[in-house]
Parts: sequence; structure tokens; C-alpha cells
Amino acid sequence: MVDLFMDRVLVKNNKDRDELDTEREIVTRLQNRILLLFFASADCERCQTFALTLSDFFKQLTDEFYVDRSAQLVLLYISLDESEERLESLLKELPKKCLFLACEDPYRRELEAMFNVEELPTVVVLRPDCSILVPNAVEEILHLGPRCYRNWQEAAELIDRSFMISDDFEGKSMRSFTDPVRRLKYKVEDEKKKNKKKKQRGWGSGGEAENEKEEGGGGVSW
Repeated sequence: MVDLFMDRVLVKNNKDRDELDTEREIVTRLQNRILLLFFASADCERCQTFALTLSDFFKQLTDEFYVDRSAQLVLLYISLDESEERLESLLKELPKKCLFLACEDPYRRELEAMFNVEELPTVVVLRPDCSILVPNAVEEILHLGPRCYRNWQEAAELIDRSFMISDDFEGKSMRSFTDPVRRLKYKVEDEKKKNKKKKQRGWGSGGEAENEKEEGGGGVSW
């Protein structure tokens, strides 16, 4: 993922249009994330409609209003328009957390060819290693909504077991996902303590260890 955009400039969709243009910034933002490449054009009517759906989809997975913890998900808008004005018109419908490539960046067309984009809109879902998870997830997003992320997360083998949609907490125990691990750890520690006490008391029922200690003249401490 990081290699795909190394030495590129990714722009934040905020009023200041902050740029991610250093290796550290790119790595911090993209590493161990699922990346959605949203190819679209403002001249495409279906793109305009889908942009609203995609924006809502992304917010439900990353906005703290909807989730306890933001999903490991990045949305990158790749406009196939030729003017800044057209790019901006569709960008207004997308979340502030999304990124985009500037209109003057020719890499937009390289990515279009790289991922064989033949229709608009197209959402290419990439694993953290840049391999394609879903070549076009538009229909999946339309029909499944945020549930898509669960499937992607499992398929991408992301290490993140804390993500849950808020509705999933209703009627369920708020026990931490790490609780079974902690309990197993404590169980193992308890077994170690028991074994240690057995060694201190000696082996078996005849107290062989204590007899051996007494016969040895007290030179060894058990």
C-alpha cells in the first residue's frame, strides 16, 4: 500500500487542503489499512448519486458517532475529470477524512490503467500489501453497506479485533475482546504457582524432598 503512493502527494479533503508528501506521513496514514480507490467523474450522474452513499458508508465505519473505534480504512478519491472545478464539485460530497489526488497529478490516469477501470463509478478495494481484494465494490457497498468491512477485514487479515458497529453492543456484554486471553494467561500463571508450591513442599505423599534435604546437611535450599 505504502509503496503504491510513495513519492506521491495525497491531499486531505479539508478546507486547508493539507498535503501528505513525506514518507513518514504516507506510511502513518496508509500502513496496515484497507484502501478504497474511488474512481469517478463529476460528469457521471451515477457517480454523483453513489458519492453520497459512499460518504455515508465511510462515515458509519470511521465516525465516532457510529462506531466505538474507527475502522482501518482509507478512502482515496481519484477524479477522472480534467478540471479542478469538476474535481471539487464531487469532492464536496465526500467525507472530510478522505484523501484525493490533485487534478494536475498524471498518476490518476496511471492508476486508472493499472486497475483496469472500465466503468464509473468504480471502487477498488486494496489490501495493505497493495493486492486487489475487490476489483469493484460498488454493488457490494450498495447492497451490504458497512457489513462489507467485516468481510474485507477478515480477507485482508488485519489485526484489529476492537472494531464493532455501535448497534452490535446492544444487548451484549461489554467484556473486552482481550478478556479470554487474559483469563488464559491468569490460568497459566495459577498453574505455575501451584507447581511451585508443590516443589517447595516436596514430591509425592512421602515427603521425599524434605527427607533428602535433611540428609544433605542443609547445604541446598529448595
